[in-house]
Amino acid sequence: MALFDKRNIDKAMALAEKNKGKIADTVNKATDAIDKKTGGKHTDKLKKVDDAAKKFAGETPAAADQPATTEAASEPASDGATTDEAASRPASSTND
Repeated sequence: MALFDKRNIDKAMALAEKNKGKIADTVNKATDAIDKKTGGKHTDKLKKVDDAAKKFAGETPAAADQPATTEAASEPASDGATTDEAASRPASSTND
């Protein structure tokens, strides 16, 4: 029996579905601890993880939980992508 066979995956998914709130709480505690240990260097990435866990649990991230950001970082780029998405894409070539 392999570790990642269908039966084990189904069991893991059933347990995750039953314990969504506990998972979100644990992820929140872990991201807070990591953020504290790293001195806030990765706050934006940890916030995304926290938000994903809350979304999985059926919770909506509260605005009070979000760190203060500059307006430029939260404004969409001209093509509709967020600033982070636009910055992570390679520059497109106009010589195609």
